[in-house]
Amino acid sequence: MNAHRPALTAREVCQVLRDAALGTRPFQRLGPPGASEHVEIDIEGWRLSLDLDDHRLRHCQRCQSPDGREGVFDSWQRYGTDPVSLLSTWELAQIEQLLGAEPGHVEGADASDSR
Repeated sequence: MNAHRPALTAREVCQVLRDAALGTRPFQRLGPPGASEHVEIDIEGWRLSLDLDDHRLRHCQRCQSPDGREGVFDSWQRYGTDPVSLLSTWELAQIEQLLGAEPGHVEGADASDSR
């Protein structure tokens, strides 16, 4: 992580996931759906590495914001939580549903904007 920029907090990353769950930010899976234990996603330039267990979202391994700041699972765990554990049951279900979409398919606010 860059020593001159503060690390991303679990709450910051959770808010990005919440926005995607609500459909206010476009969500794009970057890898193929399936039984993979690890998946990369993009939410408006936020790059997240998520860990799955049998299609269930376990935790966020790593996140990089558009401005280059990063957060990692190990640093969030020091404070007893990670972004996924802060999601509501409904938000978690929405993200898991989005994770089942085909790679490259964009869901969310700007996905249908043809401008």
